[in-house]
Amino acid sequence: MPAHNGHVIDVSPAEFEDLVAAALEAVPIELAQLIDNVVFVVEADGPPDDPDLLGLYEGIALTERGSSYAGVLPDRITIYRAPTLRMCASRQEVVHEVTITVVHEIAHHFGIDDDRLHELGYD
Repeated sequence: MPAHNGHVIDVSPAEFEDLVAAALEAVPIELAQLIDNVVFVVEADGPPDDPDLLGLYEGIALTERGSSYAGVLPDRITIYRAPTLRMCASRQEVVHEVTITVVHEIAHHFGIDDDRLHELGYD
């Protein structure tokens, strides 16, 4: 979806990573301490099969981890820069969208699905 004003907001890769870091820092400490074995990554473009994807959680949600969960690679949360910039009309919208996307993907780590996120007002 193109930006409302016809051009893409210019937020450098470094600035975008700072926005993702700020969104992570805004997560309440009680929640942040529960995030387990997760790496956060920023990529320029969404995957080829879903180029407008804003974020992606890949891994085993905490609610799905059993006693055999050990020695596995970290879960991965990816935030995609270009699709986010394309859908936003201002830097303020980018900040908001990054925050929502980070919360959304962390929620998946906790086993919260899209329907429940929608009920909670995160969409």
